[in-house]
Amino acid sequence: MTEEGEYPIFDAADYISSTDDAAILLTTALEDSAEDAGALPAALGILARSGNMSELARRVGMSRDGLYRALSADGNPTWSTVLRVTQALNLRLEVHQGMESA
Repeated sequence: MTEEGEYPIFDAADYISSTDDAAILLTTALEDSAEDAGALPAALGILARSGNMSELARRVGMSRDGLYRALSADGNPTWSTVLRVTQALNLRLEVHQGMESA
């Protein structure tokens, strides 16, 4: 605790420590994106903050501030930005056929 009665601000980025963690986060975000279009960009923002944002921005080809804005809660990144960020994070989005319901 910082002061009596206050708690530190939670940031999920502080708890991403492996590519498995990143994959779980993105999988969940993709599942949630049917009801929340901002779920995937928010998850990418968490992943970006968990590492070196300046280096990621360089690999994506954007300014650090531009990347922060695009992946913020109010951001609205283009699909190409989403793909460039996932590629720069060494992740790949895939589509798999789901199991049919009985």
